[in-house]
Amino acid sequence: MQWTDKGGALLLAGALLALSGPFATPTASGAPRTPAGKVAAAPAAPSAPAVPTAPADPAEGPDPIDFAVVVDQSASLADEDLARETEAAALIGQGEISERSRATVIGFGSSEKPGQSPVREVCQLTAVDASGRQRLSDCVQELRRRDPARTGPGTDFPAAIRQAVTRLTGAGTPKKPATPKVVFLLTDGRLDVADSPEYGSDRESRQSNGARRLTEELARARSAGVQIWPLGFGKEIDRAALTAMAEGGYRGACSEVPGSVPRMRVVDTSAEIDKVLQETFAAARCARIEHGTVGKPPTDLTVVIPPIATDGSLTVAKRDPKVQVTYYDPAGRKVPVRGEFDGSEFEVSGQNGPVEALRVKNPMPGRWRVHIEAPVGHRDREVAVRAIWQGRLRSTVVLDPASPRAGEQVKVEVRMQTRRGVVVTDPKQLAGLAVAADLSGAGFQPVSFRLADDGKAPDAKAGDVRFTGTLTVPEGATGDLELVTRMEAPGVTSDRRPLHAVVAAEAPLVTAALTVDGATVHPGGTVRGTLDVTNNDSAPHTLRLALGDQTPGAELAVTPATVTAPPNRSTSIPFTVTVGEGTPLGELGGQVTVVDTGDGDRVLRGAFLDVRVVAPPTWWERWWKAVAGGAALLLLLGLFVGIRLAARRRRRDLTGVTLELCQEGRRVDSLTVRRGQSPGGAFAFGVDEPYGAPPTLRRIPGGGSSSTAHVLRRTGTGELLLRPRGGGQVPVRTGEPTGLGDHELVVRAGRPAPRGARATPWARRPSRGGTRSGGAGDTSGGTGSAGDTGPGAPPGASDYDGHF
Repeated sequence: MQWTDKGGALLLAGALLALSGPFATPTASGAPRTPAGKVAAAPAAPSAPAVPTAPADPAEGPDPIDFAVVVDQSASLADEDLARETEAAALIGQGEISERSRATVIGFGSSEKPGQSPVREVCQLTAVDASGRQRLSDCVQELRRRDPARTGPGTDFPAAIRQAVTRLTGAGTPKKPATPKVVFLLTDGRLDVADSPEYGSDRESRQSNGARRLTEELARARSAGVQIWPLGFGKEIDRAALTAMAEGGYRGACSEVPGSVPRMRVVDTSAEIDKVLQETFAAARCARIEHGTVGKPPTDLTVVIPPIATDGSLTVAKRDPKVQVTYYDPAGRKVPVRGEFDGSEFEVSGQNGPVEALRVKNPMPGRWRVHIEAPVGHRDREVAVRAIWQGRLRSTVVLDPASPRAGEQVKVEVRMQTRRGVVVTDPKQLAGLAVAADLSGAGFQPVSFRLADDGKAPDAKAGDVRFTGTLTVPEGATGDLELVTRMEAPGVTSDRRPLHAVVAAEAPLVTAALTVDGATVHPGGTVRGTLDVTNNDSAPHTLRLALGDQTPGAELAVTPATVTAPPNRSTSIPFTVTVGEGTPLGELGGQVTVVDTGDGDRVLRGAFLDVRVVAPPTWWERWWKAVAGGAALLLLLGLFVGIRLAARRRRRDLTGVTLELCQEGRRVDSLTVRRGQSPGGAFAFGVDEPYGAPPTLRRIPGGGSSSTAHVLRRTGTGELLLRPRGGGQVPVRTGEPTGLGDHELVVRAGRPAPRGARATPWARRPSRGGTRSGGAGDTSGGTGSAGDTGPGAPPGASDYDGHF
């Protein structure tokens, strides 16, 4: 036989066994461990039949699967490829998540001489609980020990399939696939029994007889409900033979979702093994796969787990056992490799092998980060991360009327919740979902019908993830009814919990309608509802309001719990549902039902809760409008006060005012107030009387004291006041002389200097012995020209407009 890429078969087999299914937390293993963390090897001995363990409670967790990994061990498989195959197959017990699942590993070749067998059952059918995974990890190592004296070099497909089917359908195993039974066959797809005497006396007849025997074994697999999923490697694959094997086995599937029916897959190179394997396994397991990123260590890889997932596994195709992996949840927190953390349960497997898996129950949805490290010399191979997940949904069903009569049309409405009770509200998460219901009971054959979320009657609104359908109860129905809903989508399964009802013998005396307001509330809030009841009986009936299918952890109470329906009348009764303080945030699942206690607790009506619980507002969220309004008011008030103060400062400002010193009716000097020289509306100045020279005006910086300076002040109303040195304040009128010792002072209101103009220390003074541009009687307040100088002016006085 020609095998061109058998090396990929090892990784494929091991990864397949590591990834079987959506993932539950295993029980503690009692197997001894070496200091390095590896399981101590069991003594070499023939495998003993596995003792079945008690099945886990099926109410929670993924459905089990019985599967066989059948590995081609023909002579064309190189020793290195066989070693890789064995390492990958060792992951069989590390990846399966349902403790109710069972697995077997079978190697096969041919039988060409006495003492040889075409098959080697290296791992008998074993329950994949914690101890079973350890047993599988040990026994799969027998694949390494290829003994030509015990197994021939050919490829005996009939014997391999017969062994797998027999083990999956043996004593105590149902023949129908209530638990899916799957064979994953790793081969090059070519039958080679030409040298096997049991098939005939010559090579040609042996090959034809082998092909005939293969057809018979496939028919047996079909009859026993065993699927065959061939996985071929290399470039010389007999695709027709692989297709015939896939189509010859059982054609049932885990669901009606397209792609879940067995089919063959082929890859040309080992680089494609991981991707094709996981896609094939997900299809057979009714799971879904999310492809993550690829990179060489050291680096970070990422993969997304959707919100609808209830069980999942992050798989890391390391290819090199030296690669070390650390996992971080979407919140950026490092998660443990074993145990519980933030509502999730974790268990890692394959840390010392080429494929590693972190199985997570109730995973946090979002983008997970996988950090990979490797020592120098082990960083040249690409590492890929993927997520295989399944969403096991709970169905919440409302039957209207709750107790129908034979021949009456009923409406069925279904909502979905995750295991945690989180209501699924995003229709994108349920793309391709098909919902159906089966009604069974006494007096009629079971009836199936579809439910839809398309907005067409009886469905109220498209895309609200409430699937609705109608059904007419068969005329022959009597007694109890059982309604079971089925949900099927890629990666989605349902719990198929039954809803029980009773056929009403005649029109009920009491009928009811129930509505619950849709609302967004905080923990501690309430939701309103209305019960409309009609009692056609002559006696009152006591009705009880009850809550069902609640979100785990929800603290709900309905008030009033009981009401009385008065006789011969219709009544509308309001009620409230209180959401307790400890209720978790998010969409609130469940329903309210009304029960007639006087009629054997007959359910009259039910209604879904349409409630979203959100965190109570923070102090800022509650009061930000008042705070913002107050801040705006304070800002406006501050602005108003600022404007008033600025206006007052402007009114008091003396900038541009000119002081003229007069003697005997003649102006002898003047001084103009510059910007910034009258802080607080006050300008201090003095009169210097040098010997033999006319008196002059001089500004006194800093205001001076009342004994050394004259002060001119302007009030907030604009009034001018002069406080002579050592005297009291007297009013001053613009342009009119005011006594100032032996002199007179005339104050003139000039044009203020432009804003920003530089204040200078000199005010222009008149020339000594010259004339000013404005005479003594000039009321303009003008000053001398820039070039006026006189004997009393300091050197360079023409360069200044004031003096010290």
